[in-house]
Amino acid sequence: MAITRIANIANTIPDDSIQNAKLSNIVQSKNIIINGDMSIAQRDTSVSSVTGTDATCDRWRFAASSAGTWTISQSTTVPTGQGFATSFKADCTTANGSLSAGSILRFTQFIEGQNLQYLKKGTSSAESLTMSFWVRSAKTGTYIINLKDRDNTRVISKSYTINSADTWEKKTITCDGDTTGAFDNDNDWSLEVHFYLVAGSTYSSGTLNTSWNSQTTADIAVGQVNLADSTSNEFYITGVQLEAGTAASDFEFLPVDVNERRCFRYFYMVGDEDEQGMGTAFYRSSSNVRFIILPPIRMRATPSLDQSTASNSFRVLSSGGDDLLDDWSIMSSTTDRFIICQNSTDASGTAGDAGYALINLANTHFALTSEFF
Repeated sequence: MAITRIANIANTIPDDSIQNAKLSNIVQSKNIIINGDMSIAQRDTSVSSVTGTDATCDRWRFAASSAGTWTISQSTTVPTGQGFATSFKADCTTANGSLSAGSILRFTQFIEGQNLQYLKKGTSSAESLTMSFWVRSAKTGTYIINLKDRDNTRVISKSYTINSADTWEKKTITCDGDTTGAFDNDNDWSLEVHFYLVAGSTYSSGTLNTSWNSQTTADIAVGQVNLADSTSNEFYITGVQLEAGTAASDFEFLPVDVNERRCFRYFYMVGDEDEQGMGTAFYRSSSNVRFIILPPIRMRATPSLDQSTASNSFRVLSSGGDDLLDDWSIMSSTTDRFIICQNSTDASGTAGDAGYALINLANTHFALTSEFF
């Protein structure tokens, strides 16, 4: 009888209601790019005097070589009325108006191969890719986007134009599917997404490679303006979306917790403020103290430590008092779900004591990273 009553109730519910119930809580993930709205910035919101590789907004790498000096930041300057709260900003603080052949400046994200299998790359059914984004700069002219298949060393480059200085403009670029070379189905990076901002002759002396081909370095960024030629130059970008197909859809805004967890897979900031706790600690011996970290999500790979190394950056507070420590090492590196950190160089406590591991100094951080840079 109970089964019959349940069946009768189910028959009274309209089919469209059942479909709506099934779909209402599904989080879409059409955007291959992670943190395209630049809303997550665990490492820092601003870094100055950048002449090499650094990062602010999660998943994005800013890399310069002989291309001036920069301040990079998470900015609140955004296109009006589009729903964005943050952008990435690069501000030139020391110019380089005379580039060397190897000068380069680019803003990059690396994508895992196992996240790209549905693109069917390397088959006759390979999907096209469409990139859309909002961009603003004081420097008008031609800019280059480059996609690189790292597994097969194949590339495609496309140009776009910033038409008006200091004005937000939306750009949409479509690349044909590549029928040669499949992406590896693993957790290593397979696709590189590069926004070029500076390119010396090593990268720009050939003919722009606008179709998928084996990489010729001179063809990567032909026509790219020199964003580093004036300290008046700034570059903003937000709303970066890369999706399958030949048309750009509206930017996919994710709930902040979903966006954070996607970023935590690659980088997890355990602590970055004075007196901030990192975990419960115990003394295995008088000269060996340990604490355990449980990352909130399985990381891409067994992580390494990204930590400050100044003297007395950390401390353990226990019944025996304060124990000041310079750094930590990973004792157990065989799992990405249960990380044991230890100090056996500065520790001085009592075997068996329990305590709490803390950040001890301002401008000190402790993080787990399985990022590609």
